[in-house]
Amino acid sequence: MNVLWLQSGGCGGCTMSLLCADTPNLMATLADGGIDLLWHPSLSEASGAEAVALLEACERGSRPLDVLCVEGALLRGPKGSGRFHLLAGTGRPMIDWVRALATRATHTVAVGTCAAYGGVTAAGFNPTDACGLQYEGDDMGGLLGADYRSGSGLPVINVAGCPTHPDWVIETLLALAMDEVTADSLDALGRPRFYADHLVHHGCSRNEFYEFKASAEKPSDLGCMMEHMGCKGTQAHADCNLRPWNGQGSCTNGGYACISCTEPGFEEPGHPFAQTPKVGGIPIGLPTDMPKAWFVALAALSKSATPRRVRANATADHAVVTPAIRKTGRQ
Repeated sequence: MNVLWLQSGGCGGCTMSLLCADTPNLMATLADGGIDLLWHPSLSEASGAEAVALLEACERGSRPLDVLCVEGALLRGPKGSGRFHLLAGTGRPMIDWVRALATRATHTVAVGTCAAYGGVTAAGFNPTDACGLQYEGDDMGGLLGADYRSGSGLPVINVAGCPTHPDWVIETLLALAMDEVTADSLDALGRPRFYADHLVHHGCSRNEFYEFKASAEKPSDLGCMMEHMGCKGTQAHADCNLRPWNGQGSCTNGGYACISCTEPGFEEPGHPFAQTPKVGGIPIGLPTDMPKAWFVALAALSKSATPRRVRANATADHAVVTPAIRKTGRQ
């Protein structure tokens, strides 16, 4: 399976994340799965005329293009010309190359939230007119249009994340190589369901504090960060705490609130990332699938039953009260 990887308007963070994959040899892992990385602007030796010739061959169809991966938002400005971002050595806007290659690709993959939905690159007044491949925020359209389908009949596959978890990219490519990706494999926003059917909240090491609504009050605290610190782990679709990054970490494990980076529009939450907006003392962003009245009632009950250990540890930077030692055998 031939994979061509282009980088558009972004920071390159998804490639940097991919290089941190928990595998001894990324290229060998891809090769073992039957994946040939035709060209990557940062990882391939080919450059200049040799690289351009390869892109032109893919555009003509003389070189098969199984998967087109695009990292970074598509810059349509100024005034739709795309000339804010020309592909070096070609004089052509990157958006023209992407449109042309997307018509040849059997599958088209947006790597990262910028490529999927616009992301950070499209924040603010968006002077470059940045957008995603098939979305602009959570509205379908983007560069390729809502009706775009690749040669496989699928829409753009949105491996969203800022950056993406390396396993999400590798597993998506391996699934494509094994012809195991169907329309049912993608959620309503085009994300692979193997990670998007989970919430960051699932498996979070702070879940005991969440259950008792024992909340952190400052960045170094051990408690749940939803009530005061802006954490959106109960709303963000990803499995970050089920498959730790680099084999051991996640944002919440490291003491940072989840900012919901796999979701469209995460870059402009309307409030500081590390603060939880509230109305009448109740957080606005509640768990995605729980009625607000139920949450308020359960939160009040949970707080009244919070063990002293959990309450004390929630606002400390280390466990100041350890679990009691009790006999666990037959009484």
